[in-house]
Amino acid sequence: MTQTPTDELLRKILGETRVIVCVGVSMNSVRPSYFVARYLHLRGYRIIPVNPAYAGDEFFGRPIYDSLDSVPGNVEVDMLDIFRRPEHIPEIAATAMNRFSSSLRTIWMQVGITHGEVAKTAESKGLQVIQNRCPKIEHQRLFGELRKMGFNTGIISSKL
Repeated sequence: MTQTPTDELLRKILGETRVIVCVGVSMNSVRPSYFVARYLHLRGYRIIPVNPAYAGDEFFGRPIYDSLDSVPGNVEVDMLDIFRRPEHIPEIAATAMNRFSSSLRTIWMQVGITHGEVAKTAESKGLQVIQNRCPKIEHQRLFGELRKMGFNTGIISSKL
């Protein structure tokens, strides 16, 4: 299983990544997948949203695809960001590793998600694997945007 990633590795991944396919992104603005993808989009990353429940809709001007297989073949993806339960990880990762084999560099599993077998397979193919972490939180922490009072989601969620 992968070791805990160093800040240097996380900074490198977030600094070199340009295109992120987000599997399981939600259009519900209070869901973590929404505000993580929104944050990354606002920081200049190109987000390719994937969720069959929202296929055909748009997420910040980008079409939402129903599956990784429906993402156009000419798209080069740097990072796979997964917002799905662990039992779905093997199929998602295998599809991404096959579909984006020439460009995929990182498989990122969100907070609470790990899969040792997938990590081992991906690493054997030269990919970086991050598990049980959030790229939004890591970006904020490493690039000085994590606020003193907690996570800066840009969304006000409490009423006065």
